Amino acid sequence: MTEVFVAFTTLSALAEGFDVFVVTDASGTFNELTRHSAWDRMSQAGAQLMTWFGVACELHRNWRNNIEGLDSLLTKHIPDYRNLMTSYAQLTSKK
Repeated sequence: MTEVFVAFTTLSALAEGFDVFVVTDASGTFNELTRHSAWDRMSQAGAQLMTWFGVACELHRNWRNNIEGLDSLLTKHIPDYRNLMTSYAQLTSKK
């Protein structure tokens, strides 16, 4: 539950001086109000809220070099990304 396990861990880590990045779509709770209240509390305390896609993109950094498996992960879970990569491959392929 976001408002308990994620929030308490986040607030404790921030109190110890850590930089904290919360992957917002990697946890859940019972309703939207509770979720947003927890996000607001963590954010106001100094945590940075991100999605799993944002984390993956930051870890990748250089899109000219494919990290093995990242393209397949993104294309499997994000159909629009798969379409973009397919179009790019077709445009840049040597005929």
